[in-house]
Amino acid sequence: MSQRFGGRYSPGASGQTPAPPARPHPVGARVNLLFVIPFGFAIRAFFQDPTGLALNLSTFGLLMLAAWLTREGVLAQAAYEARSVARRPAIPRKIFAAVLTGAGLGLAGLAGGVVPALVFAVLGAVLHLGAFGPDPMKDKGMEGIDTFQTDRAARAVQEAEAHLADMASAIRRAGDRTLMRRVENFSSNIRQLFRAVEDDPRRLNTARRYLGIYLVGARDATVKFADLYARNRDEGARAEYTALLDDLESRFALRREALLADGRTELDIEIEVLRERLEREGLRPDA
Repeated sequence: MSQRFGGRYSPGASGQTPAPPARPHPVGARVNLLFVIPFGFAIRAFFQDPTGLALNLSTFGLLMLAAWLTREGVLAQAAYEARSVARRPAIPRKIFAAVLTGAGLGLAGLAGGVVPALVFAVLGAVLHLGAFGPDPMKDKGMEGIDTFQTDRAARAVQEAEAHLADMASAIRRAGDRTLMRRVENFSSNIRQLFRAVEDDPRRLNTARRYLGIYLVGARDATVKFADLYARNRDEGARAEYTALLDDLESRFALRREALLADGRTELDIEIEVLRERLEREGLRPDA
């Protein structure tokens, strides 16, 4: 995938930290194709007798529901894999989608008899699982982590993501593509702090102000600036707004570095305690 070259001294650069490379969207052509195939049964239904009409329309409905569940399951798995600490999806969407795919194809095959219908049903479910895989069935990286803290961190990150979505929606009213890209880069960069909190929910207390007060302030400033800039294209206000984003971005980066440094300090302490214990018990080779 080609990427636009840019740097600190490139046109439109404002000195901000470059955004991490964009990941391909998890919903690819295979998932989108699942929404196209069922229309073949919908079209065919209107050239059948009443029984065939009912079977084909029912197949269309089941396959469309299966496609929707598959898309949601793929998105849920992508979010699961992007985090070091994550809970398994509450609903195994892809497994349900495989069952519905098998049921839909089995229903379509009833016109040829029960045995072909069963063959189509089994093949449909198996091929779906082979193409998209099952859902994650266990939590990841949550050994020894308080689930209450994990839930608090997840809610805080969800609220912070809502603030970023509001910023992106507001800046579109300004009608400036450069500013829209700037807000997108800002969001991508500060999400690194979100990931640090998700990886260790105990960090939430020291990052809560950033996920709440600072982002609410950035959202409100974006709304006011977008309304003002859409009316009079005030370049002075534009410069102040981009400077605000730069300042906030640097603060978020410093907070993330501080959180990671605290984590390394705790690890060094644990390692030193373990070394002392091994020395006392005579288990270290160099003791």
